[in-house]
Amino acid sequence: MNVGAITLAFAPLLPWAAIALLGGVCVVVLGFGILRRARGLLWRTIACAILLAALANPSVIEEQRSPQRDVAIVVVDESPSQRISDRQQATETALAALKDRLAREHDLDLRVVRAGKPQPGAGDDGTKLFTALDRAMSDVPRQRLAGVVMITDGQVHDVPAGDAARLGEAVGAPLHVLLSGRPNEGDRRLVVSQAPSFGLVGKEMPLTIRVEDLPETSSGGAAAPRNRAGLTWRKDGGAPHQIAVSVDRDVKLAVPIDHGGPNVIELEVEPGPQELTLANNRAVVVVNGVRDRLRVLLVSGEPHAGERVWRNILKSDPSVDLVHFTILRPPEKQDGTPIRELSLIAFPTAELFDRKLDEFDLIIFDRYNRLGVIPQAYLDNVARYVRNGGAFLEAAGPSFGTPLSLSRTPLASILPTEPTGDVFEE
Repeated sequence: MNVGAITLAFAPLLPWAAIALLGGVCVVVLGFGILRRARGLLWRTIACAILLAALANPSVIEEQRSPQRDVAIVVVDESPSQRISDRQQATETALAALKDRLAREHDLDLRVVRAGKPQPGAGDDGTKLFTALDRAMSDVPRQRLAGVVMITDGQVHDVPAGDAARLGEAVGAPLHVLLSGRPNEGDRRLVVSQAPSFGLVGKEMPLTIRVEDLPETSSGGAAAPRNRAGLTWRKDGGAPHQIAVSVDRDVKLAVPIDHGGPNVIELEVEPGPQELTLANNRAVVVVNGVRDRLRVLLVSGEPHAGERVWRNILKSDPSVDLVHFTILRPPEKQDGTPIRELSLIAFPTAELFDRKLDEFDLIIFDRYNRLGVIPQAYLDNVARYVRNGGAFLEAAGPSFGTPLSLSRTPLASILPTEPTGDVFEE
């Protein structure tokens, strides 16, 4: 609907102060003429008025105005918590009612913005409804914003700081919230308050947890006394451990770290008097086990220029306990040297690869081939050691592609690749 308007505008040829001064002079001159009863006073007055009006340069402006429609924004929360119980259905019902009611306003445009839905590959940084609202308001002048309606369960993580007055200033329009769910809903959740990212192997790691019963759990809206709750925890899928913990208090739990690498601790608390979902009754904590000292077994076979590099690197770290054996004389070597002239010690195969194998954190074979020193059964022990979480490194040379390769032993089951048998020299 167009609205007409007529206004009188001035575009003075001189500053208003100069026109006012000139008008004052005209009044003085005309007043003096009245006192002297001068002839032609009327014509002089008309001339002064025409002069002043010409200097003021008036103009008549006729406007045809088309009023713009106001904009109302509805922000719909689609976060995972909205899928609890019948919240999603209640949200869609409220949205349909809003659309039907606001459609009757002929001078109002409605914008519906859906926010909070998790995106594939994106991190979980909470429900951000106000961020979505800012994007929807980016092209709307504040004078046209009629109001904002949020349909949510109340779990919003980007609310502007400050009180309600400052929140209203930030939005710039009336803000209404329609809460999904039912009054006096209750829920129990398990919160991991503090968990270290790593722990020493052989030590106990302190884990701080908290079992919370929401205040709405009781029928009157205040938290009813619930002193204890059953907690079950297990490590690496092992046997469950059950303990009783205090509700609404931080509880420290000592979890033993018995191996290096990831230690997966699963926690689960029993259901509360009322539950919206059991998904938040469980938690998983991954703690990397690190060793105070690293025990390394280095077995050197074929002599080469870089043999001492391994020893120098490992011995330079004081936190590394190195056990190094170099095979200088394999069993098949027969050169006629008398035994009494050899100052060599026998390779402790059974002790290293059977009784004490699990005491090492890393085993390195440096240019070791099928020399017949380590029997196949002990190499099978090394493969089992790796499958149980141990670390194995083979620093191989060209012999890896020959029939003497360790890929032709039980270690083939843990090696990442199989040689083709071709050796390229450049």
